[in-house]
Amino acid sequence: MSETLNSTPMGVAITKRQLYMVFGGVISGLALSALDGTIVNTAMATIVGELGGIKYYAWVGTAYMLTSTTSTPLFGKLSDLYGRRNLFQAAIIIFAIGSVLCGISQTMWQLVVSRGVQGIGGGGLLAVAFAIIGDVVAPRERGKYMGLITSIFTFSSVVGPLLGGFIVDNTSWRWIFLVNVPVAAVAIVITNKALKLPFVRQPRKVDFMGAALLVFAVTSLLLGLSWTGDEYGWTSTPTLAFFAAAIVGTVLFIRWEAKAPEPIIPLSMLSIDTVKVVVPLMILIGAVFYGANAFMPLFLQGVTGVSATNSGLLLVPMAVSVAITATWVGRITSRTGTYKMWSPLGCAVSVVGFGMASFLDSSNGYVYLAMAASFILGIGMGMIMPTGTLAVQNAVEPKEMGTASSVVVFMRQLGGAVGLAAYGALFANQLNGRIDPELVQAPRMIRELPSPVREQALDALTHAIVIVFRAAVPLVVIGFVVALAMPNRPLRSAPAMKTDGPSDPASTGH
Repeated sequence: MSETLNSTPMGVAITKRQLYMVFGGVISGLALSALDGTIVNTAMATIVGELGGIKYYAWVGTAYMLTSTTSTPLFGKLSDLYGRRNLFQAAIIIFAIGSVLCGISQTMWQLVVSRGVQGIGGGGLLAVAFAIIGDVVAPRERGKYMGLITSIFTFSSVVGPLLGGFIVDNTSWRWIFLVNVPVAAVAIVITNKALKLPFVRQPRKVDFMGAALLVFAVTSLLLGLSWTGDEYGWTSTPTLAFFAAAIVGTVLFIRWEAKAPEPIIPLSMLSIDTVKVVVPLMILIGAVFYGANAFMPLFLQGVTGVSATNSGLLLVPMAVSVAITATWVGRITSRTGTYKMWSPLGCAVSVVGFGMASFLDSSNGYVYLAMAASFILGIGMGMIMPTGTLAVQNAVEPKEMGTASSVVVFMRQLGGAVGLAAYGALFANQLNGRIDPELVQAPRMIRELPSPVREQALDALTHAIVIVFRAAVPLVVIGFVVALAMPNRPLRSAPAMKTDGPSDPASTGH
């Protein structure tokens, strides 16, 4: 049963063994994106020291986020038209090519462009992975798989800094990128064997104009937000021009999608009651949780003075709480057939976590409060993240599974990109004139400053980070209100593709 243009229809059954192989193939590809999302942060100080160009420091992350966000809906739509395996493997190959280019970069600008190439592959991996699971697992059983994917993905993201610190301490920073190549090769072999999904090619056109307008709108928005904090003010001509371009691009995109024969993001899908709730919820949650992942390590390294590797260890509680909660929520959802309660409950728990983070201080003893806050935030994340994808997949037709999955991922990443840029601008504004900007790029140097300059710098850095956490609280409260409107559609008991036997990765028999 291979994924070919003339293969059997979606009604063909796949065995439970094949289902487990599919799941293994998905995980092998996602491991690339998950690890790389955080492993680079640990090495940035070393990279800047060798390549120079410190003013482009933020662009290494922004370039990846920009291309991964804009490529997500395109990959989702293409996978609906040309098959999951083809697009999933294409994403792996693009990611590997970007990794090689990063590893051989000789300037910061080369690294920025190479990270952009990587981001294209990373966005494709996320979009197609969730669509594959949506194809082969019934919504009633899908919570278990979504929970496992969320927990594995988050755990890999937290392990990233540990692995990055080890590589930087023992080899060259270039191996942070080059190590992806053999991993990608293994992923290609696994997916080539595992992702033999029945597929019928749909003779439809790709909405390249819609994709171009979407890229233009998102790029303009992110550039406006990113440069506001570093180079221009909120009311400067370049910033206003970018924001104006983003508005124009969005209007043109919506008008085009309304008449496009095969829209990359169908407006009809956005009118579904479940999607109307999940879209703003994912934007809000993406913004706050990407911010937490970015600024909690900065607090641990810059304020408490722990090493990059140890700061990764201190974030393990978040990974553990996400893994446990997402798996637990998935199993309860599969047993009860309902998901409505998890998003508002997750938002309520997250308010507590961000509230705790708002009381952090420069005293070394506050490292335990940071760990506790991370643990609580992980519980909230484990409740919300898999639920949004599950709810949307359950609300759309099977033929739109790839598009629907990519919309959820796109909105979450868009929220994360906008949130990171906005939080970065807020953070930079709080530090403006109060601390040497180079100390932020190498935060552990603050502990080496003479007194009282050291204490002043620590207080300034702590204040700026705490302001970011406090800014997240009202966004999560708004998310809670939005989540209360989540419709409680019954979970379907049949997958888009039929499976033989129970679809439980732990063989519980449910």
